[in-house]
Amino acid sequence: MISKYRVLFNEQFSTEKYDAMQADIASDFNYKPTFRIGETPFFISNDLKNQLLEGCQQVIDFILRDDFNQLTDKALELNRKVPNEDNHTTFLAIDFGICEENGQIIPKLIEVQGFPSLYNFQNHLAEKFVATYPFLDELTPFLNGLNQESYLQLIEEVICNNHPKEQVILLEVEPEKQNTKIDFYYCQRDLEIPIVCVTELYEKGNQLFYKNKQNEEVLVNRIYNRVIFDELDLRTDLHLNFDFSKSYEVEWAGHPNWFFRISKFILPYLKGTYFIETTLLSELKEIPSDLENYVLKPLFSFSGSGVIFHVKREDVEAVVEKDLYILQKKVHYKPIIQSPDGLVKAEVRILAVWPKNDASPTLVTNLVRLSRGEMIGVKFNKDKDWVGGTVGMFEK
Repeated sequence: MISKYRVLFNEQFSTEKYDAMQADIASDFNYKPTFRIGETPFFISNDLKNQLLEGCQQVIDFILRDDFNQLTDKALELNRKVPNEDNHTTFLAIDFGICEENGQIIPKLIEVQGFPSLYNFQNHLAEKFVATYPFLDELTPFLNGLNQESYLQLIEEVICNNHPKEQVILLEVEPEKQNTKIDFYYCQRDLEIPIVCVTELYEKGNQLFYKNKQNEEVLVNRIYNRVIFDELDLRTDLHLNFDFSKSYEVEWAGHPNWFFRISKFILPYLKGTYFIETTLLSELKEIPSDLENYVLKPLFSFSGSGVIFHVKREDVEAVVEKDLYILQKKVHYKPIIQSPDGLVKAEVRILAVWPKNDASPTLVTNLVRLSRGEMIGVKFNKDKDWVGGTVGMFEK
């Protein structure tokens, strides 16, 4: 989208540089990420940036409504409610597909999550791109005037909240097996907090503890929550020594309830230029005759699981729990990024954090996914290049 930098990048690109950058990432922890890293950043023009920011603000305005909790209480009833919910989410991820409508480029909201994303990895990925292509130092992955130093300070503030680092834990289900493990490693290095599996956390009265590397018992004051209940509920083989449904003396950086409140659940409420026609199945008056123009999605799945892209009438009719599914109009992603052998589609995730005492979230950085397939996602982009996870770069 910024032609100057696209030309410069493509002129200087080589598979040798790409391989060297990947090796540099792998060398940080002797670990190669299991997801594909895209060959290029997405160079985002000010026009597109302003559209993304306007769309984000409209989502935030909805979340700031006085009746937001009342509107989304049903999301907790449909799932589970964890005690000690705080006043607002700590994290916000807002996904836009870069689409075409009436011949114009426009971002369209695909999904919104009240859950953390790759806050630490994205920062380091941008660094790696700049180290490989020094002219990229003229651009920035950050928003709201942040730089690397102020960004990391803000991330530390929202995750740690001034607690001793050893008493703040990154909590996940078998973190060593997660695709996002590279982000955990960078988080641990940046913030000096431990990574703890849900099976290693245990209760004593109304407090939570884990054992450190010296096998010493450590009180947990704050949990940086990366647990997805979808996954946890499937792991009947795991034994937990605490209960998410119990009230403990602990703070949450990313309280689990916000995963359900701020999710696809709110998409049917959002109307306007940047939003897609979305209907809760339980409120669908009749099944559209042109189902080829729709996608069927479960409300609370993660990473695209359960999505039906080629919808048939029997798929809609087969859904029993109609409160848990939406029918969403398809949008037309516009292949926009020039690769050496064709154009590539993009999806931009704007990342925000919401410090405890702030009136609203702060947009901080981004994550971009590139695709040549029918949809964004690994299974639609197998054996392709210039696809995968990357970062958007803005003009300073």
